Formats: sequence, C-alpha cells, structure tokens
Amino acid sequence: QVQLVESGGGLVQAGGSLGLSCAASGSIGSMNFMGWYRQAPGKERELVARISSGGTIYYTNSAKGRFTISRDNAKNTVYLQMNSLKPEDTAVYYCNVLRGGLNYWGQGTQVTVSS
Repeated sequence: QVQLVESGGGLVQAGGSLGLSCAASGSIGSMNFMGWYRQAPGKERELVARISSGGTIYYTNSAKGRFTISRDNAKNTVYLQMNSLKPEDTAVYYCNVLRGGLNYWGQGTQVTVSS
C-alpha cells in the first residue's frame, strides 16, 4: 500500500506562484512515476505533469514553461512549482503515484487563482 500526503496550495492572484509537495510512504518501490493531476469543477481529472524515477518528465501543454516538477527519490517526495498562474489553473490538485500498473492518489489540495 502507498500513502500520499500533500501540502501546499491555497489562494493566489493571477501571475503569482505556488508550490505543492507530496510525500509518499509505504511500498512505493524504486521504479515508478510520480505526478500531479488536477480537477476543476465540472471537468474531468487531467494530468498536469509526471516524472519517472529515472527523471523523465512530461508536462501537459498548459503547464509547459510555467510549471516545474521535480522529485527527491531519497525522500520519496514530488514537488510542483507553479509560476505565472492563471485563473484557469484553479482546481483541486492531486498527487499521484503510478507503480506496477496501480494508481495511488493523495487527498487533493485546492489551488485557487483569482483574476
């Protein structure tokens, strides 16, 4: 079993920055993907960014150039630095670990960007 504890998020004005972190514990193993999804009201959950245990990174188009994902394998922690935030970034952000074909989710943290 994998447990994910998120921190960060909150309210920020458009153009501002926020950082999220997610610490994983349990049977995370050494080969996995860690990432962030988000879900806005009335919309489906979407992948924002993902990083493999080897450091390969994927960003959705809307995140490229503004968000930076990183991880600390020794701490089993993944980070998401979000800059130049826009009102359309408002959503609940979920930490995700993909390991062995199984998805594990954090409890979600609210990010609200005011215009």
